[in-house]
Amino acid sequence: MTVGITQYAANELTDVTFVEMKSAGTVIAAGSSLGEVESVKTTSDVYSAVSGTVKEVNTAVAADPSLINSDPMGKGWLVKLSVADASPLSGLMDQATYDGRHPVS
Repeated sequence: MTVGITQYAANELTDVTFVEMKSAGTVIAAGSSLGEVESVKTTSDVYSAVSGTVKEVNTAVAADPSLINSDPMGKGWLVKLSVADASPLSGLMDQATYDGRHPVS
């Protein structure tokens, strides 16, 4: 599973200046932090909806955090997880519902 933030969240953060994610091989419990995204406004934890193991960290984002602002759903992904139990995903809202609640301006 690829984890990142939405365009709406990237817009709310404004200019992302620093990204630090847990390293590959780290075991993550559902609801725990995968790492931090820092912007000119704030520092925010990124939480995992599922339990699993970090398989890959996007080093391009660490080198160029602005990728999160310019392409959060593409080149600005944060980590890839090997999911231990995908059942918590069924409780999340779908893309259309999220977009309806958080329109991108």
